[in-house]
Amino acid sequence: MTIFTGLKRLGAGLIVASSLVVAGHSALAQELSDAHLAAARAAISALKSTDQFDIVIPAAAEQLKTELIRSNADLQEVISATIDEEALKIVPRRADLEKEAAQIYAKSFTQEELTAIADFYNSAPGQKLIDNGPLVTRELIKSAEIWSSGIARDLAQNVNAALQAKIGARPKVDDETVPAPTTETAPTTEAAPKP
Repeated sequence: MTIFTGLKRLGAGLIVASSLVVAGHSALAQELSDAHLAAARAAISALKSTDQFDIVIPAAAEQLKTELIRSNADLQEVISATIDEEALKIVPRRADLEKEAAQIYAKSFTQEELTAIADFYNSAPGQKLIDNGPLVTRELIKSAEIWSSGIARDLAQNVNAALQAKIGARPKVDDETVPAPTTETAPTTEAAPKP
């Protein structure tokens, strides 16, 4: 899974969550038609919203193999074969997630909105967004970090100059002690220690 795929899915999840808050009562009260659910499934497919969960069954099977074989190395072949057989029996349950996802999307978006979402993500620009998204996201994060460091540096320099002009001396806080906000943590609101 790429960073962009994860971010795209996170973004889609945030959109769904925010839509539930905004339009929750009316959307939840309506009866969901087959056409509405089909539009939801089309949007989910276009967004590849549930693709990240395709790995769940194989990953669970591999983890279980590792645990059981570690304790029973002499039964490696029978353990592997049994887990593979049982994992294949569980595969049809993957459809349950698709049904749940369709319900969530259909309760959050109108049928027309879901159709528009699917149309966009199935279009050339939508596919380009999916394909180029990881690079765009990395570059945006890099630019935001550079920008926020510059803002923090310039703010500290401007405050130092303004305070020097007002009180006639440079405060003891220098540029290096002012932490630059990052995209990972919010800036603190604590005051600098007084000299």
